[in-house]
Amino acid sequence: MGYNVNAARAQRLEATGERWEFELDGETFALPTELSRTTVRELAGLDPSDLDGLLAAMLGPEQFQRFATHHTSVQDIQALLEAYGKDTGMALGEESASTRS
Repeated sequence: MGYNVNAARAQRLEATGERWEFELDGETFALPTELSRTTVRELAGLDPSDLDGLLAAMLGPEQFQRFATHHTSVQDIQALLEAYGKDTGMALGEESASTRS
């Protein structure tokens, strides 16, 4: 039998969960532990300094709208993305999203 994509995906999601949650000012937000090809294309098209674009693509419209009401610094977002990368194995680089090898 060949490689089973669905079984491999299920195994990855079992190990990491489908969502990576974080808290900000008492509110909980969630990022996906795996990115769709559509999201990666959207991220790749962003200017590297477009933090709002990155967060909107990752959080989705409803969560981003809630997130945007909070005061966050560039350092807050950098620390958040570093923790996300460490926990999920996903590195969000300056040009695009990719997974670490």
